[in-house]
Formats: sequence, structure tokens, C-alpha cells
Amino acid sequence: MTVPKQTFTALSIGELSRLTDCKVETIRYYERTGLMPSPPRTQGGHRVYGQAHLQRLTFIRKSRALGFAMEQIKSLLSMVDTERQSCATVALEAERHLASIRQRIADLQRLEHTLTDTLARCHRGDRPDCAILDALQGAVV
Repeated sequence: MTVPKQTFTALSIGELSRLTDCKVETIRYYERTGLMPSPPRTQGGHRVYGQAHLQRLTFIRKSRALGFAMEQIKSLLSMVDTERQSCATVALEAERHLASIRQRIADLQRLEHTLTDTLARCHRGDRPDCAILDALQGAVV
């Protein structure tokens, strides 16, 4: 997601969506949940986004791409908004997130190993006994 180097004075929600590859509905959701500040509106009621909105949405999108949960993103944005961020605090949040990712990978590897072993015991024939069904019913795994 590369944002062209231009100065934007006003963007419609459609333009913001296009620039960030983020659906309009998602932008509205981020506004409702407080991740994105509500933009000013024209007399006709249309939202008008500026450079700050573009930067914030880019931050959110990159954070989501790295797998950060919404609460983690709120925490990171709070640090940015209050200018209380320190590299050590941000690094601690990132380290916690990395530990969680590594745990999920380990869990998935265990699942892969179990399913691989179960499939290896499957005879794939027409007999009624099935190692996969036995494993799912609590028999030997």
C-alpha cells in the first residue's frame, strides 16, 4: 500500500478508500469505534478527510496487516495521540504480540502433526473403521 506523495487538502471517503485500499464500510467502522476521528462534513453532509486521516488509516491498516488486534492498535494510537510513546513501551507491545504469534504457530504445528499422523493411519478403503473418525470421537490420537 503505497500512498502517492501529494498534499491533500480534502478527500472524499471514496478517495480515502482508494488511496488506502480500505473499504468504505471499514473506514466508517473505524470511525464508530473511535480508531479514526470523525471528519468534518460539508454543508451537504459529506465527510471531508485530510492528511491526518490518511496517515492514521495507513497506520491502522499496517497494524492490522501485522496482525495486531483492535485493542492493541487502540493502545498504540493512544501512545501516539498523547505523545507519551517511548520506544521501549512500543517495543514491549510488539514483543508481546510476537510471543502471541509464535504461540499460535506452535499450536498450528501441533495440529498439523496430529492431523498428519491421523491421516497416515487412515487406510482410505471401504471398511467401516476409520482412523480419522476414531480420532475425532476421542479414540487413540
